[in-house]
Amino acid sequence: MTELAWLLLLLPVAAGGGWLAGRRGGERRGGARVSRLSNTYFRGLNYLLNEQQDKAIEVFLQIAAVDKDTVETQFALGHLFRRRGEVDRAIRLHQSLVARPGLSDEQKTRAVLALGEDYMRAGLLDRAETLFTDLVRMGVLAPQALRHLISIYQAERDWGKAIEHARQLESAGGEPMGKLVAQFHCELAEKARLAGDIDQARQHVADAYAADSHSVRAGLVEGRLELAAGNDAAAIRAFERVARHDIEFLPEILEPLLGCYERRGEGARARGFLMEMIEHYPGVSPVLAISRMIEREEGKTAALAFLSRQLKERPSVRGEAAFIELSLRDADTDPAVALKTLKQITEQLVVRTPGYRCQRCGFGARAHHWQCPGCKSWGSIKPVHGAVSE
Repeated sequence: MTELAWLLLLLPVAAGGGWLAGRRGGERRGGARVSRLSNTYFRGLNYLLNEQQDKAIEVFLQIAAVDKDTVETQFALGHLFRRRGEVDRAIRLHQSLVARPGLSDEQKTRAVLALGEDYMRAGLLDRAETLFTDLVRMGVLAPQALRHLISIYQAERDWGKAIEHARQLESAGGEPMGKLVAQFHCELAEKARLAGDIDQARQHVADAYAADSHSVRAGLVEGRLELAAGNDAAAIRAFERVARHDIEFLPEILEPLLGCYERRGEGARARGFLMEMIEHYPGVSPVLAISRMIEREEGKTAALAFLSRQLKERPSVRGEAAFIELSLRDADTDPAVALKTLKQITEQLVVRTPGYRCQRCGFGARAHHWQCPGCKSWGSIKPVHGAVSE
C-alpha cells in the first residue's frame, strides 16, 4: 500500500476521532473544541489533497494528541512512519502505545507486534525476537509472530530455529511449510558438506526429502555428495530426479550427469534420457549434448543432419554457433547447403524473438503497442536491443 493510500486511510479514522473528541469537548466546554478540531481536520485534508504529505501527517498527529483514545489513528501513523523509513518515530509511537494504560488486550498485543516490526526494520533483531517470542508464548497473534521469527532466523542463518518455528507455524495455522523446511535442511546439508561431515549432510538431505519429496535442491545436493564420493550410479539417480521434478534445472545437472554416464559406459541410457528431455525442455542444451554424442559415434555429417533438424524447430544463437563450428570441421559439408540451413534457422530465430517488451511487466510482442496487453500500462513497451533486435 502506498503512502498516499495510508494517509487516505487516516482520514475517516482521524475524522471519527475528531468528532468523538469534539463531542466530549462540547459536553464540557461548548462548541469551541468542536470548531477547533474540525478546523484542524479540514486543514489536514487540504494538505493531503495538495500532496503536502508531511504537513498532513503533522496535522493528524495533532488530532491524535488532542484525544488519547484515537488508537487506530496512531496505529496507522506508526505503520506509515515505518514505510517511510522513519523507524525512530514509529518506535517511539508504538512504545507509547505499549506503555499506555487503559488499552484493551487486543490493542496492547497489536502494539507489541507493531513495535517488534519496527525493531526488525531498524535491524534490532534481538529486541524483535524477544517480543515475538513473548507473543508466541502467550498464544496471541502466533502466526504473525512466528512468520517474523522465521524471517529473523533466516537473516541470522540459524536454520535449526527456523525449522522449529516453521513447524510451529504449520501446526498453528495449517499453512504447509514443507518446501520452506526443505530449503532450511538443504542449507544445513551444504554447511555440513563444506565442513566435511558427509554423514550429517546425508541426514539433512533425507530430512529435506521428508519435508518435500520433490525438492529440487535436495536432489542437487545429493547428486554432488554422491559425485564427490565416487558413487556415479547414485549421482545419476539424483540428477535424473532433479530434471524430472523441475526440467528448468536441466542445465544445472547436465554436465556432471553426462560425465557419470560416460564413466559407467551407459551411452544408450544417456541418449534415452536426453531424448526424453528434448520432448519437454524448450532450450537447446540437450540437443547440443546429443549432437556431440552422434558426432563421436556416427560422424560429423550425421551430427550436422540431426542438429539442422532440431534447430529449425528450436532456433537459438548457441545452436547456430554449434552448427557453424561443426560445419567448419566437416570437410564433406556443402557450403551452399550449410548457408541455406543457417538462413532458415536465423529466420526462425527472428520470427520467434519478441521485438518489443514491456518495461513494467515483461510482456513480449512482435509489434509495437502503445498500451501493454499484459498490464494495460501506457507507453511502457519499448524495442528490445539484443542479438536479433532492430
